[in-house]
Amino acid sequence: MEIGRLLDIKPSTLSGHLAALKRAGLVSSERQHREIQYAPRLDAVNGLVRFLLEDCCGGDEGACSGIGLTGQGCKTA
Repeated sequence: MEIGRLLDIKPSTLSGHLAALKRAGLVSSERQHREIQYAPRLDAVNGLVRFLLEDCCGGDEGACSGIGLTGQGCKTA
């Protein structure tokens, strides 16, 4: 597993994480012989990022300043 090698994660641990991402709809998978190829579902990932930016810090824009997101999508209360 290329991802596991790059991140230095055991294959069994990585499989569990990828399975959770698949259940969440963030990745798709395709079996290629003995391997499973995973790919991001960019529409879903973009939707998640959009949601996180729009709902950043529970709507408290001041709380976003500590993580460098002020003015980048934080809702004001």
